[in-house]
Amino acid sequence: MKQLTIKQPFIVEGKGLHTGAQIVAEFNPAPENHGYKFQRIDLEQQPVIDAVAEKVVNTTRGTVIAQGDASVSTVEHALAALYALGIDNCLIKVNGPEMPILDGSAAEYVEKINNSGIVEQNADKDYYIVKQKIEVRNDETDASIVVLPDDSFSIDVKIDYDSPVLPSQYATLEHVEDFGKEISSSRTFVFVREIEPLIKSNLIKGGDLENAVVIYDAPMAQSELDNLADLMKVPHKEVHDFGYIQEKPLVAYNEPARHKLMDVLGDLALIGRPLRGRVIATRPGHTINTTFSKKIRKELKRQDLQAPLYDPNKAPVMDNNRIRELLPHRYPFQLVDKIIEMGDNYIVGVKNVTANEPFFPGHFPQEPVMPGVLQIEAMAQTGGLLVLSTVDDPAKYSTYFMKIDNVKFRQKVVPGDTLIFHISFMTELRRGCAVMKGYAFVGEKMVSECEFMAQIIKNK
Repeated sequence: MKQLTIKQPFIVEGKGLHTGAQIVAEFNPAPENHGYKFQRIDLEQQPVIDAVAEKVVNTTRGTVIAQGDASVSTVEHALAALYALGIDNCLIKVNGPEMPILDGSAAEYVEKINNSGIVEQNADKDYYIVKQKIEVRNDETDASIVVLPDDSFSIDVKIDYDSPVLPSQYATLEHVEDFGKEISSSRTFVFVREIEPLIKSNLIKGGDLENAVVIYDAPMAQSELDNLADLMKVPHKEVHDFGYIQEKPLVAYNEPARHKLMDVLGDLALIGRPLRGRVIATRPGHTINTTFSKKIRKELKRQDLQAPLYDPNKAPVMDNNRIRELLPHRYPFQLVDKIIEMGDNYIVGVKNVTANEPFFPGHFPQEPVMPGVLQIEAMAQTGGLLVLSTVDDPAKYSTYFMKIDNVKFRQKVVPGDTLIFHISFMTELRRGCAVMKGYAFVGEKMVSECEFMAQIIKNK
């Protein structure tokens, strides 16, 4: 899977939910590995804010990200649309402190992304693959997010309110490709009893019945309702029975739960990578959503690269016989057993370390440890297979070390370990020379890494 960006710029505009100001946001194509960024073009020097979890500064009725004094709020609907449609890189220029609320949903974002078109880029998508259960819980609110390993991405959401109108609801998105037709048109919602406190907190100045579903579930005199309407600067409306109040009918019986699912998706986009796993969110809100995203971001910062997924039952891309056809190395110096994954810019290889390795009797008799230099050699052989994949008739070429930099050894490798190597190009192949970055893992732990240059030469 390759990274994606939009084909051409487009604009969305409307009032902000909290400020009530008229906002214009321009979505622009962005280069590979750019991610999502917001730029405050109304401020001096036009600061740019990375849309990642550690930039979240507030989660009251929306997700707010900031860089220094510059902030943008209510980013979750736009991010949900970008994320669901597979867009990896986009620069959003906005002329105010929040995104426009539009009709309270993400439908317009989806429509305009599709109309703009989507462009495939050269870089590979970098997924965060869930390999074991991850859980974040808030005991005070009884909210939780649990993510389980799965072959694809999906979300289950349960919401639960102390309300006769909205007690419990469920929503599910089995296939993210269905976001446009199943989730994107679900609008934000608010309880009538919440409106006055929100106004007093200087929020929802731009809220009305055209951009939100209002839930009436507690008795209130008509005079009080009229007073709220005056505070909101919207027309009076007579309400007699508990239920939903809005200009347009509900898009689905569980529209509130679907909107909460949208919010979860938008906040997960702050991880900065597409997620592969099944998300189960109970009573979610922006606080716990972004707490989960921050937890994943911390894991990503701990090491540059997540350990590749290794399924020993899956047929390899190259088996040992094919590797012997391409590499000149033989016993005892062939140090890669199979290739399990390969893209245009990266390769993943496997080395099973056994007690019968010829170097263990001397390194060391009482405590066998695989020499670090041989780990680097194994990475180089794996990288050599990547380089050879770029030429016709690769059996006629060999690769040779030219330089090794930034070598780090983090953990011992011993008999019984399975080494997994991830090698990728750092620059384009030029004049037969390749600069590569290599990582070696045992399980989920990185054991060594290095940068190296190799040259491909035709055999005489």
